[in-house]
Amino acid sequence: MPQELWSRDEIAEHLGIAPGSVRAALRRMGLTPVDYTPGPSGRPMARYAAADVRAAAEQRPGQGARTDRHQT
Repeated sequence: MPQELWSRDEIAEHLGIAPGSVRAALRRMGLTPVDYTPGPSGRPMARYAAADVRAAAEQRPGQGARTDRHQT
């Protein structure tokens, strides 16, 4: 069964962020592209495994989370 791959726009929609912010967000999450495919302009377009994006998104802290404080 081939894995589902998402483009920048699909990831932006899933995460609720602007398409221009996707690369930085994925880099912070530690995700790297699975492959590249020619985009509409002919330039390579990165694609990421949808399962990896979903898993990383679940691990993100929620809005207003105090990540600078450690729970004891």
